[in-house]
Amino acid sequence: MTDTETNYLFVHFRETLPDPIGEQCYFGLSRDGYHWEGTNGGQPVLTSQVGEKGVRDFTIVRTQDNKFHIIATDLSLANKFKTKYHNSWKEINQHGSQYFVVWDSDDLVHWSDSRMIELGNQHFGCLWAPDVIWDAEHQNYVLHWSSSVDYNDFGNQVIYFARTTDFVHFTEPEILYAKDDTSVIDSAMYTANGKYYLFVKSSANPETIIEFWSGSATGPWTRVPGFDKEMSTLEPGQYEAPTAFQQPDGTWCLFLDYYGPKHAQGYVPFVASDIAKGDFKMATNEFSFPYGFKHGTILKITPAEYDRIKQAFA
Repeated sequence: MTDTETNYLFVHFRETLPDPIGEQCYFGLSRDGYHWEGTNGGQPVLTSQVGEKGVRDFTIVRTQDNKFHIIATDLSLANKFKTKYHNSWKEINQHGSQYFVVWDSDDLVHWSDSRMIELGNQHFGCLWAPDVIWDAEHQNYVLHWSSSVDYNDFGNQVIYFARTTDFVHFTEPEILYAKDDTSVIDSAMYTANGKYYLFVKSSANPETIIEFWSGSATGPWTRVPGFDKEMSTLEPGQYEAPTAFQQPDGTWCLFLDYYGPKHAQGYVPFVASDIAKGDFKMATNEFSFPYGFKHGTILKITPAEYDRIKQAFA
């Protein structure tokens, strides 16, 4: 795959509460990363048959041997929020699933049945919002997510990670990043110019997305102050679930999931000349979506892969 031939796949969910069909796996496609279309008539491409039978917060990874894995939070608010969790996000955080739901594929069209991987243990609450990056130094994949644990009475959520080579066997969880004064969730990580860039949602101080860089996939992490400037202009506490990619011309596109009063809006786009500077500016007029894409991840694909997906899920 060459950068000059890059198309894009957006794996996401479509929140249509109280209808549980929105908490399944949807595919969006784009030739240029700016103009998006749905697939499969706006219906799910994959549905979870395991765990809570609802999935949110998707990531997708292309492995070094050109295999694909989709990983998602095992949670159905439509089916479980009022019953199992008694209308309480606190109960989800403490007693939600310690598993992620996974699908595997060789071609982005034919997918395995949904399966579950356990990454938590008896000390963990719910495992939220996985993301994956290849760690060239260690020649394995770093899967990271947010959780709270009983060690601190399920206080602030932190970002944990585990390593894998096969997406079946994982190392024991370790802390990737913790913010001293508040919870952090929704981690997303990228590489550029030999460095790693991490976006997380901070629950306070500031109540918005923050960006870091490091020379290692697991930190330590240094704040990118240029990113804070644009984020300070946004309404606090209304954006989450960052996902980003770099265009062939070097431009970085960052999408933040808006969950404020205009709840159906979904992702809002930002563009920057340099991820290291973090100079992202809102660019809503340059992008179009057929409906509100919710918490997902964008994968670069070839034109042939684009055509294959579009034909298979017409």
